[in-house]
Amino acid sequence: MADTQQQSRLREYETIFLVKPDLTDDNVDKLKDRVRGIVSREGGRVIRFTVWGKKKTMYPIAKQPRAIYVHTHFLGTSTLVAEVERNLRNFDEVTRYLSVKIAEDVDPESRPTLEDLKLAGDVEETRPGAAPEREGGFRGVPEVEDLAPDLEEEGGEEA
Repeated sequence: MADTQQQSRLREYETIFLVKPDLTDDNVDKLKDRVRGIVSREGGRVIRFTVWGKKKTMYPIAKQPRAIYVHTHFLGTSTLVAEVERNLRNFDEVTRYLSVKIAEDVDPESRPTLEDLKLAGDVEETRPGAAPEREGGFRGVPEVEDLAPDLEEEGGEEA
């Protein structure tokens, strides 16, 4: 009896993977379905997929400065994680991935399956009306000259 109760307990994991930025929403959905199929085939359960959208990476990955971030939250065993990572490594669309164990001994009934989310991601810098970057400064940070009072106007009359 203790064996069957122990087998019904799973670990909780999350995997974040980066997808090439030129993929369409349909292709990202197909990739999510493939990962969902792997998880269910190996005896796990997907809790939620969240597409964080297209974001700028810290450094170019696969010669691309941006990537589509996809977060998946699932229940399974360590062999399931190995299988998911093996498949992600073989997908041409995926450039990076990282899996993390969140909890050790989880009752699957305590974690409901949630609806998938899609977030907007970063705003493109090249869109019309975007604030141009200033030379020598950071966007949104004023230069020292902008903060200092105009000295020529102060040097005039005394009241």
